[in-house]
Amino acid sequence: VQLVESGGGLVQAGGSLRLSCAASGGAFSGPGNMAWFRQSSGKEREFVAGFRLGSRSTHYVDSVKGRFTISRDNAKTTMFLQMDSLKPEDTAVYFCAAHPRGILSTIRLVNSYNFWGQGTQVTVSS
Repeated sequence: VQLVESGGGLVQAGGSLRLSCAASGGAFSGPGNMAWFRQSSGKEREFVAGFRLGSRSTHYVDSVKGRFTISRDNAKTTMFLQMDSLKPEDTAVYFCAAHPRGILSTIRLVNSYNFWGQGTQVTVSS
């Protein structure tokens, strides 16, 4: 499984960015979990958003609910994170992650994922 993120950059507060995660090697083969995590300087990596393969349900950390939207394309090879109304506290390196055999109860747990992208920097200026 290979995951490659893109779409990060510098944006002013209130702006938007769309992150992409191109997946290959069976990342979307399911049933398992796909997610976005982020890590800011000096902090632990945290769950941002995720979905269960084969399910329409999505999951978000409270701080991004109503502002971020996770989705995938119909070919199921790319995952997206649409980020609107960005805040300076959203500044971080964003990672996509996959666990093709993950279970629902672990979808928010960083240590449950066995495949990671290289990360893409998102910087929100005030």
